[in-house]
Amino acid sequence: MTTEHTADRHDLIRVHGARVNNLKDVSVELPKRRLTVFTGVSGSGKSSLVFGTIAAESRRLIDETYSTFVQGFMPSLPRPEVDVLEGLTTAILVDQERMGANPRSTLGTVTDANAMLRQLFSRLGEPHIGGPTAFSFNIPTTKVGGASVTESGKKNVIKQQTYLGGMCPTCEGRGTTSELDLSVIVDESRSLEDGAILVPGYTADGWMVAPYKEVVPPDVPVSTFTAAQREDLLYAEPRKVKVDKINISFEGLIPKIRKSMFSKDPESLQPHVKAFVERAAVFGTCPSCAGSRLNDSARSSTIGGRDIGQVSAMQVTDLAGWLRGIDAPSVAPLVQALLHLLDSLVEIGLGYLSLDRPSSTLSGGEAQRTKMVRHLGSALTDVTYVFDEPTIGLHPHDIQRMNQLLLELRDKGNTVLVVEHKPESIAIADHVVDLGPAAGSDGGEIVFEGDVEGLRRSGTLTGRHLDDRASLKPTVRERIGVLEVRGADRHNLRDVDVDVPLGVLTVVTGVAGSGKSSLIHGYVAGRDGVVSVDQSAIKGSRRSNPATYTGLLEPVRKAFAKANGVKPALFSANSEGACPACKGAGVIITELGFMDTVSTPCEECDGKRFQAAVLDLRLGGLNIAEVLDLPVTQAHAFFADGDARTPAAASILARLEDVGLGYLRLGQPLNTLSGGERQRVRLAMNLGDQGGIYVLDEPTTGLHLADVENLLGMLDRIVDSGKTVIVIEHHQAVMAHADWIIDLGPGAGHDGGTVVFEGTPAELVAARSTLTGEHLAAYVG
Repeated sequence: MTTEHTADRHDLIRVHGARVNNLKDVSVELPKRRLTVFTGVSGSGKSSLVFGTIAAESRRLIDETYSTFVQGFMPSLPRPEVDVLEGLTTAILVDQERMGANPRSTLGTVTDANAMLRQLFSRLGEPHIGGPTAFSFNIPTTKVGGASVTESGKKNVIKQQTYLGGMCPTCEGRGTTSELDLSVIVDESRSLEDGAILVPGYTADGWMVAPYKEVVPPDVPVSTFTAAQREDLLYAEPRKVKVDKINISFEGLIPKIRKSMFSKDPESLQPHVKAFVERAAVFGTCPSCAGSRLNDSARSSTIGGRDIGQVSAMQVTDLAGWLRGIDAPSVAPLVQALLHLLDSLVEIGLGYLSLDRPSSTLSGGEAQRTKMVRHLGSALTDVTYVFDEPTIGLHPHDIQRMNQLLLELRDKGNTVLVVEHKPESIAIADHVVDLGPAAGSDGGEIVFEGDVEGLRRSGTLTGRHLDDRASLKPTVRERIGVLEVRGADRHNLRDVDVDVPLGVLTVVTGVAGSGKSSLIHGYVAGRDGVVSVDQSAIKGSRRSNPATYTGLLEPVRKAFAKANGVKPALFSANSEGACPACKGAGVIITELGFMDTVSTPCEECDGKRFQAAVLDLRLGGLNIAEVLDLPVTQAHAFFADGDARTPAAASILARLEDVGLGYLRLGQPLNTLSGGERQRVRLAMNLGDQGGIYVLDEPTTGLHLADVENLLGMLDRIVDSGKTVIVIEHHQAVMAHADWIIDLGPGAGHDGGTVVFEGTPAELVAARSTLTGEHLAAYVG
């Protein structure tokens, strides 16, 4: 019998006395090489414990192993506020941040599938044109010449050596080119003297147009010009012309405005010039490579009649089938590795994508699952993987696959930590940590730790709602009209005709990639009177917060000013009341050139952002900084009645509470909000709008089971006030609550794109004819 080795006893990650953000001296022991799910209402402290404490300290300790020189280029991370952290392993974060918007980054490049495909074509492609670089759309073909001298003094002369790359020279590997819309630049029905040139600054009698009048006839419509005159006006090479006996540089209009306007960053232009540039520039598929990003040489080499561009454009499921048909022993290991990668993409529910899909167009959930595939093939074990709601954007059918992959990662010998709200994912946990009891300052404690069965019996908010099952509504609302969509064929939609009912709650559902977003965002969201509320980033500086973004600060400043007999500008951290040291930012920003920017709390105002004299002025016993530190729920009570009663502020706060954001602090920077929180802040703002149609994109993202009920109540109130709500959603409770369901499918990618069901939830459950119908029937029991 073998005795246990001391090294095998280190099987726990111990956290003692964690106080990051709202955590209240939390202590917890997590089993290693197991799957632990962290749950609790939004704002209860899950992310503070998992990301802000465990993952942050792991990263800080790893950074310290690099040389001092390398550390100089990295941000210096502070140690999290925690007494003891033991048993940590390397933490790998798999979050929902969108992938970088580099125009040459595609699904193939971020998963390394392109690198393997290039190897494959360099070995099997007919005719053989060169190594893997000859198939890369990131490398141009270059010709070089020159001389080199060896150590012995021998001279080698290279005469025009060609190094093959695969980049299309016209679009430089981007697949699209920007064309200029001439009708926006020149009005051909007018003459130059009547203002034919429509470019800002080019007035008919000004100096900018004067040289053109010397070269082409100024008093006849441009449409009557000869071919040579038209060429001179638009594309002439630079030369000198005389205007009133003065030599002036003359150049065709198109190259001139390309240099002066179109080659600059649009954000740096004046607003009217920027608007003109956006009207005149139209992006189209590159005419040379037809969008494949590759030059003629790379496209000339084929395997089985297909070039690398055509193969990259295939749906991943089809590409895997094509690869299985390649029977060449010389590349067998390469084909196997590529097939394993593609099969993982299919398993995780991304089989509908193609390798040439730009990575910037992937949704947050798709980006997270792509990162997950990269780690599945990793040779690393004994690593801590940290996931942030991996089921976002997934149909119940796909959640089962995701669960399987999380278990696979665990079974390879890794510790898997998951922050999650979905009961299907909580169910597979080996260990559950429930935080609460509520959000913000009322959270930050561990209310349960143990297995899933224990959680059910625990009586915590999560435990009580874990087995929640929505029931179908006995009656549904009657539509008051329809929004017609005819012949929808964007992306994978197959000539779809559908009537979206008005005056009711409609849920659009279907597996990931079935065409929901293409249908709603492509054919409904852009219409007049439609308010689209999605999860994209809210534009704003680090000074923006929920109070400034929602317009709440305006009535609050006026109330403070009236109570103290001073002007409202004093109560703005961006105006007269700002702390002079940090100019109202609350932090001192230090730009260190080549290093990360460092921000430290301002010592003069202690991060409060206002000057001392302003903080002496009070309303209802609180100063402006204390008011901005209140959570929405407390602020609502504060402004609803008493000395500080401000109806305008109270109504905005009531809307924020309605959308489940009662825990948000009024002064919390906007860039710290999650995707779901951003969407709900937007929703709260738009709730005040009169009339119209609301389009919501997965509003249950990041919502605890207990908050889903509140969201449904709010959607009901919007519909009852005479508005139409269209929700793209996978959550069964929202589907069961709908008046009308539009289900797309039956599969993803080219296996989807059709409407497989239209009707009430009860009819969908009774028919059980689709994947959604089966899962909804099981859910409502």
